[in-house]
This record gives sequence, C-alpha cells and structure tokens, in this order.
Amino acid sequence: MTEALTIRSLTTTTELEDVRALESRVWGEEEATPVHQTLTAVKNGGLVLGAFLDEKLIGFQYSFPGFDGNCVYLCSHILAVDPAYRSMGIGAKLKHAQRQESKKKGYSYISWTYDPLESANGYLNIGKLGAVCSTYIENCYGDMNDPLNADLPSDRFVVEWASAEDTTRAQPLYTPDQIMEASLTQWTLTDEGFPSVTNIDEGFPSVTNIDEKLLNDEVVAVAIPSAFQQMKEVSPSLALDWRMRTRYVFQTCFAKGFQVTGFMKHPESSAPVHFYILTKKEVQK
Repeated sequence: MTEALTIRSLTTTTELEDVRALESRVWGEEEATPVHQTLTAVKNGGLVLGAFLDEKLIGFQYSFPGFDGNCVYLCSHILAVDPAYRSMGIGAKLKHAQRQESKKKGYSYISWTYDPLESANGYLNIGKLGAVCSTYIENCYGDMNDPLNADLPSDRFVVEWASAEDTTRAQPLYTPDQIMEASLTQWTLTDEGFPSVTNIDEGFPSVTNIDEKLLNDEVVAVAIPSAFQQMKEVSPSLALDWRMRTRYVFQTCFAKGFQVTGFMKHPESSAPVHFYILTKKEVQK
C-alpha cells in the first residue's frame, strides 16, 4: 500500500487546516497547533510535509528554524500518523523527506525531542534513522494532559540528525548477550508481566556497578520497558518509577561523556524490555 504513498510540502491554509484536524485526532483538540502558527512557519523557513494515500492526508511532519548560538538548524516539532495507518513505515518516510528538504534549505542538522521510554520512537529515531542523543531534559513541556503524557513528568531526549546523510558512521554489531551484560538497568517481572528495576536504590544516586562501568567500559546499555503505555495504564506507579530511575541513569551517563548511538530490540518479540546503546563521545582534538 505504501508504494502509492506521496509526500509533499504543504503551504496553503486549506492544507494546513487538514493537518490541524489530523493532529487533533492523534493528540487531542487542545494540543493541536493553530493554523496561523504553521502558516507563519512555512513562510519563514519552516516546513510542513504531508503524507498522502489516494489524496487522503494520513501523516504529517511540522518543523521550524532554530538557532544554537553557532548555526541555524531545523527544529522538528511534531510528527503524527493516522492511527489506522501506523506500523507501515510512514513516519520513517516522512523523516527522510524532511532530511532532503532540510538539506535543500541549507540547514546543518535537524533536532527534535521525544520520550525516551517510548520504545517505538527510540527504535525509529535512534535505531533506524541514526540520530544521536546526549541531552536529557527533565519535565521538558511541564504537565501535559493528552492521553500519552498525562500523569507523568514530560522528560525528553533531545536528538540531533545531520541534514546530509552520514555515510562514515558505521554501526558496530553487538550480540544480545553483550548488550544484556552491558545494561545499567536490571529488572524482574511483576505479577502483571511488566519489568521492574531492581538494581537502582530508591533514594538515588546509588546504582550497582554504574560508576565502574562508566569508568572502564566503552559501551554501556540501558534497558527500557517495551510497552510503556500499557504499563502506565495498568500500573502508573511502576511507570513513574521507570521514569525517575532511568532519568538518573541517562543523566549520569551523559555527564560522564556517553551519548546514545544505538537501539536494540530484545531478540524475543514478547520481551518486556528493549535497549539503548550508549558509547563514549570522541574527544575533539
């Protein structure tokens, strides 16, 4: 079906009203971006891309210019796909189209945020697209009331993705056993079948062997729940526990010079966890 998919830039008020309607279905009416905002962005260096099947809008991506003090980049703010068309690779196609347009416009890189405990997003952003992350923001957007974010701090990874495709970055191959051995988060299963962190003390900052691993290892891993939203529905307290404990682990890793460069799905499809892979940053000479 995706062979018939077309992706194009959207610039008219009518097109952007359709974007807002789709965003409302995915995120809720209160969270939908006003048309005057997206229209202003596309007239001033921003970008709204729409994905269409038979002229029906089924996905979009919205971004606008950002500045980091040294260069102008493209800030990728929202990507949404109609729930009826998910798991078809449409999000990845929108991101690759965004990268092409970003390069044409002269942006050096693309940056965006996402919830690090959403494993599907981690797999897409880090595992498939090859973005990297060394920045963690606590409660980035404050309290959010949409179904995906309600009742939890809105912690976010900030990822960077080069506008020009990086053909020099080779992805090292690790075995599942190596990654499980390298994981800084260990777990056991609850009665409901969800993972529960076992090796991070309740009061922080004590984490079994974390300092030793970060000092001596070039590669570490962080396990996260494979079904975070289902966990939140069944056990909100357990979801919050994962939020707070992984927050500490990621912030500690980033402070020690590590960055997220890979994502590995657990080899068992029904496994309770997947893994981020973190490697030490290269020292700039």
